[in-house]
Amino acid sequence: MNMTEYKQKRDSCRQKIASKYDILGFISSGTYGRVYKAKSKLKDDNKEYAIKKFKPDKEGEAATYIGISQSACREIALCRELHHENIVGLEEVLLEDKSIHMVFEYAEHDLLQIIGFHSHPERKFMSEYTIKSFLWQLLNGVAYLHANWVMHRDLKPANILVTANGVVKVGDLGLARLFYKPLQPLFNGDKVVVTIWYRAPELLLGSRHYTKAIDIWAIGCIFAELITLRPIFKGEEAKVENKKTVPFQKNQLQKIFDILGNPTKERWPTIDQQPEYPNLSSFRQTPNVLRSLYQQWPIKSEQGCNLLAAMLEYDPLKRITAEEALNHPYFQEDPKPGLDSFAGQPVEFPLRRITNEDKDMRATANVQKTHPVPAVKDDRLTKRPRVDA
Repeated sequence: MNMTEYKQKRDSCRQKIASKYDILGFISSGTYGRVYKAKSKLKDDNKEYAIKKFKPDKEGEAATYIGISQSACREIALCRELHHENIVGLEEVLLEDKSIHMVFEYAEHDLLQIIGFHSHPERKFMSEYTIKSFLWQLLNGVAYLHANWVMHRDLKPANILVTANGVVKVGDLGLARLFYKPLQPLFNGDKVVVTIWYRAPELLLGSRHYTKAIDIWAIGCIFAELITLRPIFKGEEAKVENKKTVPFQKNQLQKIFDILGNPTKERWPTIDQQPEYPNLSSFRQTPNVLRSLYQQWPIKSEQGCNLLAAMLEYDPLKRITAEEALNHPYFQEDPKPGLDSFAGQPVEFPLRRITNEDKDMRATANVQKTHPVPAVKDDRLTKRPRVDA
């Protein structure tokens, strides 16, 4: 049997996606692929799933396929090993038509959608119980990742899923990396990580040897956004001109300095070791106004402010860890967080919007009718900053 015959025989033995799942519709697309909602065809399985179809790597106009992307391999390897109530679960991986399909448990909502819903003028801010429950579960999932030497590197509201039962699921591990004794600096492989508004100052200053503390900074930004319903550091990203040069993100740093004040060697002793440190002399001097700003927000807890400040600490070595944050006094105050972020109350915001517009994987069943998700005026749903070496 020659290789062509062998491949044809092997492919004919693979179980087809259509034989196992009804594709209910298209959810969203991103840098690496498309996500669909599906339902199992098995009689004893009534659950819904999210199927992530990766775009195959190819080169040239003739579309010669050259294999599976590094991102897909990395995400599959990690998700197969990770099992936690606050990490989105991988059910199986299927190969069909030279494309990888990752089948995940389905979550009805994400934090970006929830924030967008509450942002409408006629609606109220989220309750402190819901915010605290979201935050505690998010920290719980990230603490598990960090305990297993996994750095997420792309935490943002769109990547934090929430089930109808109010359980938080950290999703999208496409940029996640193991950080235990890496063979080379993480910067060498991925020069740009974390969406700009959630990017830690050490990354903005060009750090080559960053740590899991970058995830904690992103969680601090998400915490503030859950309270105020708007990004705390909403800068304008300087675009990448070429893959070998990372632009200095002055506007984003200025947004941070406007609230936290300018970093100093007293606050961050090793700041002068950052590659972009010389550029700091061009910034105007501003005071730290985080606490006075926090007092104007809907949540007035002093411990909540202390936790936020600990997450938004300039020095990565002084920044609170996920494990420490879980035991912070803020979570001992009433209302205490729960495993159901909605406290058993009916969920008023709409489900994810499912469409039949995508032609890549046509729906094999009628598209589920859902209320449209309120528009959110940013591109965090689909875009991820990335420069590959």
